[in-house]
Order: sequence, then C-alpha cells, then structure tokens
Amino acid sequence: MLKRTLLVAFTAAVLACQASPKPQQLVKGVSNIVPDERQALVVKEVVGLIENYNYKKIKLNDSISSLILDKYIKDLDPYKYYFLASDIKDFEQFRNSLDDDFRNGDLSAPFYIFNVYLKRYNEWLTYTLSQVKNKYDFTQDDTYVFDREKMPWITSVAGLNDVWKKKVKYDLVNLKIAGSTPAKNIETLTKRYESLKSQASKVNNQDVFQTIMDAFTETIDPHTNYFNPANAQQFNEDMARSFEGIGARLRQDNDILKIEEIIPGGPAFKSKLLSAGDRIVGVAQGAGEFEDIIGWRIDNSVAKIKGPKGTKVRLKIIPVGRELSSKPVIIELTRERIVMEDQSAKKTVKTIQSDGKSYKIGIIRVPAFYADFKAANAGDPNYKSTTRDVKLLIDTLKNKDKVDAIVMDLRANGGGSLVEAIDLTGLFIDKGPVVQVKDIKNSVEVSEDTNAGVAWSGPFGVMVDRLSASASEIFAGAIQDYGRGIIMGTQTYGKGTVQSSIDLNRLVNPSILQRIAALVSKDKAAVKTVNGKDAAPVQLGQINLTMAKFYRVTGSSTQHKGVMPDIQFPSLYPLNKIGEDTEPSALPWDEVQRSNFKAVADLNPLKPELIKLHQARMANSLDYKTLEQDIADVKKREGEVSVTLNETKLKAERDSLETKSLARINQLRVAKGLAPVKKGDKIKKEENFDFIEDESLQIMADFMRFTNPNKAELVKVKGGFN
Repeated sequence: MLKRTLLVAFTAAVLACQASPKPQQLVKGVSNIVPDERQALVVKEVVGLIENYNYKKIKLNDSISSLILDKYIKDLDPYKYYFLASDIKDFEQFRNSLDDDFRNGDLSAPFYIFNVYLKRYNEWLTYTLSQVKNKYDFTQDDTYVFDREKMPWITSVAGLNDVWKKKVKYDLVNLKIAGSTPAKNIETLTKRYESLKSQASKVNNQDVFQTIMDAFTETIDPHTNYFNPANAQQFNEDMARSFEGIGARLRQDNDILKIEEIIPGGPAFKSKLLSAGDRIVGVAQGAGEFEDIIGWRIDNSVAKIKGPKGTKVRLKIIPVGRELSSKPVIIELTRERIVMEDQSAKKTVKTIQSDGKSYKIGIIRVPAFYADFKAANAGDPNYKSTTRDVKLLIDTLKNKDKVDAIVMDLRANGGGSLVEAIDLTGLFIDKGPVVQVKDIKNSVEVSEDTNAGVAWSGPFGVMVDRLSASASEIFAGAIQDYGRGIIMGTQTYGKGTVQSSIDLNRLVNPSILQRIAALVSKDKAAVKTVNGKDAAPVQLGQINLTMAKFYRVTGSSTQHKGVMPDIQFPSLYPLNKIGEDTEPSALPWDEVQRSNFKAVADLNPLKPELIKLHQARMANSLDYKTLEQDIADVKKREGEVSVTLNETKLKAERDSLETKSLARINQLRVAKGLAPVKKGDKIKKEENFDFIEDESLQIMADFMRFTNPNKAELVKVKGGFN
C-alpha cells in the first residue's frame, strides 16, 4: 500500500512541478559542473518523501534552508582552507531559498557553490605545486594551524597562500623527519599533489549531487540518507555481504587500477591467473572490444569489471614486477557470486583459568546485521544472513568445541537489518517480544520471536562499545531485559530509529524515466545499466528514510541513551564527539508502554558482585592502567589545533610519544611473558592482545561460578532451552 501511495505522489509531483530552474551562475577559471534532469527529479521527490513520510513530519522552510547551507559549506570546507570570506558572503544570497529550490528541483545554487570550491581547491593545488621546490628553514619557530574550524574565514588569496605554504612545509618536515632525502621528498610531495589534481579533474555531477544530498538529508535527521546509483549498489552489497564479479579488491594507484587482494573462492582465486599487485589496464565484456581504463575513476573501472554471474569478462593485465610498457597479458574470467566471508560472523575459542577452574568460552564476532534479501527473495536456500551464520557457529561451538559459555562481540557493529536483530535474539530466548516499533502515525507494533526453542541455553554475554548501534542495541537491550546474559563494555551509540530503503526507480512512472533519459543523454547509452543489462532508462538511486522509532520490550527507547552495560569499561571513543546525543538533528528519547514479556531470569542480584570482582581486578591491572593513560593522552590532544614546524621540536615531540607508547607496549608484553620489541619491529598478529575481551571472559567466568557451578543449564524456560 505504501509503495502504491508513494508512486501516486511521485508521478503527480513530477507532472505538477515543472518550474524551470534558474540559470546557473558560472565560475570563471574552472570547468563548471552542472546538474542534470535526473538529479532535479530526485531532489524534488526526496523533498516530497521527507515532508510526507519522514518520522519527524517536517516541512522545509527558510530555517531549514539556512541549516542546509551551513552544513553544506562545512562539509566542503570544515577547516576553512579553501573558501574566502568574500565567497561566504556571496553564498548568503542562497540562505533562505534552498527549500524552495529543492522543492522545484532547482540545484543551480549548490552546484555554483561547489564550482567555487573546486576553483579554490585547484588554486590550492597549483600554488602548492609551485612551492614544493622552495627552500624552507626548519629551525624557525613557526606553526601550522591544521584545524581552523573556529577561526574566521580568510579574507584574501594571500592569506590562503600563507596557510597553504605552511601546509607544504608541514608535509616536507614530516618527510624529512622520516629520514628521506630532500630530493626524494620533493618528488614524493609533487606526486602526491599531482595525484590530488588528477582526482579533482575526475569529479562529476553525481559526486557533487551526493555531497549536496548528504547535507540536505542529514540536516533533517542523521540517518535519512540518499545514495546515488553507485553508492546504492555498494550499500546493498555490504548489507548482503555478497556481490557478483571476479572476486578481487581493487585500488587506484597513480591512475592505474591495481589488484589489492584476491578473495578466496572467487573466479580470480580459482583461475590462479591473477595476483595482488597486478595492474588492470583494459576491460572487455565477453568477446567485445577492449576499453583502455588507464586514468578512469575507480568506480567506473570497477563497474566494468563487475557483472552478473555467468557472464564473461576479459582483462588486460600488466603482472606485478613488470614495467607498464610491457605487453599486457589477456585473461578471461567468468563472473560468480562472491561471498565476503571476512566481513561475516566468525568464531574463536579461548580457555581461561579462574579461581582454580578452567572454562572454555566461544567468542562470536558479529561485524554487522546483514542479510542477502535479493537471494532470499529469489528462493536461494543458502542465502547469507547474520542469524544463519551465527546459528552454524553456535552448533560448532556447542557440539564440537564443547564450550561452557558464549560471548557475542558487537563492538563497532553499527547495525543493519532490523529483521536480523529479531531473529538473532531468537537464538537465545524462547518465543516472545524482542522490540517495539512506533511509526509516523504513532502506532506501536510489537515484533516477536515466534520460533520455539533456542540455539544456546547456557551462560551468555554480550560485548558492546560506543560504536555499537541500531540493531546491535536492539539485540543487546533484549538480552539485558530478558535477563538472558551479561552486557559488558561502554554505553552504546543511541540510534533508536528505523529506516526503510526505497528504490526511487520503483516509484516513478517508466515513461517519465524515458523522458528524463532523453534529456540526460543524447544517445541510447542511458537505457542500459553499467553492466550492459537492459533495465530502467536511468537509475535514480535510493533513499533510506527514517520512518519509525524502536523501543525495548520495557518500553524505553534506545534513542540518545543507548544501552548501558551491566559491567562498564572506560570508553576508547570520546562520548562527547561520537554518539546520537552529539547529533543536533537527532530525535529525542521517549518511552512507550511496556510489552507483554517475561524475563527468563533475574540477574540483577548478581551484578553488584560481578562489578565488585571486576573492579578488584582493575585496581591491580596493568592493562587497565595503560588503557586509562591512553584515553587521558587522547583527551589531552583533542584540543590541539596547531603543530610546530620546527624540525627539532617536532621530532622531539614525536620521539617522546613513540618512546612513551613503546614503553607501555613492552611493559604489557613483559607482564604477559613476551619479549620486548624495538622501534620499527612488526608485532606478530598472534601476539596482539585485547584487554577488553580478556577481562570480559573473566567476568563470564565469575558469572558461571555464581550461577552455574556444575555447568548445568543457566536458565530454564517452559518448552524452550535445549
């Protein structure tokens, strides 16, 4: 019903709003980037979606226009390196008109602002390249202000030149301290700035439009986001943890596409024809003609290499170690569906000693709440999802590894699928409510786990941190409210809103898209997708629109407040800079009625004792002391906005920090029976230690000693745990 309603709204709006955009002001000295009709269509329809379906029920007005302008300027130039005060004064003409412009599909103002920015950026690059070979006195006591956010806008080009010249000097003194020769430093910096200039020349109107839409939607709320077609594809691949292609991670190095990594199991891996470091200089679809991709944007090159599974792609390769002038090797690969296992849930098993007893604990690291909805809807029995992956891991931990407890590591898990959060919770509780969702009509729906039984009935813990958000908070909150496990870590992010992903192409009449295509492109290329498959004439992208808020089964929102752990650790991340409560456009905290749920256990009487034992260990913990010192050092450096350009002083500061850091590392290594390392030594992966994880396992051991001395089931519920 929503889709039908939105389609009617879109079509009517497109037909009704035909106001011609104002002529775009041109900026001298730069190739002006201009919007197209597709973007005009998208922006005015996003306005309609936000005004009619966003949870805030907000109408664009002059006040919001003003906020959008400020955010857009700040996004482009956060530290005031590029715009002049006169530019900012010029932009004031748009302060109260962006709301009306966007409603009419008029993007001339923000594109003009971007072109001014592009002009200043190119001026910076031209000037810095002219300054690289200058002679600099590194004994002077001058400073470079790298953070000018709270300073006034510079009033003259000469003033900007002074800032940019100090930036060049700063880059050179860094290279000098690293031990490179002056000639090599000049070469390195010249290449760096020329690379930036090359990248700037590849900016297109889709890049500009994405930046504009980011400023627009994030002014409304932090999690309403528009994705242009390329970014929409990337978002959906991240959610699915899969894509269709050759199975290689690529990066751009001086205008050349280079293979960074071969993904195990993919066509590139199985063919044994490609290696990390190989360079791709040409691409052909099947038996088609080769296209030379040297100098292309990386997203355009990748789009040519990706494609539907079963199709063939040919590549011209310069193998690693050979000169670019070498004759390319031509290979052919058949694309497949690639599953990104390294970004999926994984398990480890650790054995710890506590109070003379040995405990084997399984740790499941979940990086996100992902699901391949496309494969699931197509009936693929092996579609990928967080819950399915975790269920298999639990089966192995329970039946093969014979663990005594399981800990779910949700640190830095920013969320994802709401459905997966509910299903994953169902692996640890019997049937019952998991989360409550309130929509734009203030109707509250209780989402439940309806599957009887659990995958794991034993002792359970969840690790969270400030970057654990959204679906992570639903899961952790439900586990805490049901008394199903102990939550350990720091206060979570506080994202208690629900977004719906809307494919804009599905909401617009195809005949309108055909007309837009004719305006956007003079040839017939616009009627094809990037991979050559016949599809909609133009791709509009998608919007993730905030349309609801979620609440814990107790009725409390996680918005702003997040989930407060039972056992708290100091936060590695600054709470005053990261979190929903730091976002000016975020929705407030509130409550709804408590749902009809029954806790499986009351763990509250145990928590004071667990906290007491934890604090006793921390009082004598070198790891804990080091963590607190690291956090204090970070806070001390937070307020710094400048750095000395005196080589001796800068080197002394760097050496002091490195010496201090190395001393702390070696102090911890010696305490753990490891040999100390010297400056520059590479620490083996297996020698890295995770204090937060180690202490969380000790907390779990305490938990088991108090609740489960005979390793029997921790919790029993009717018809459930097995």
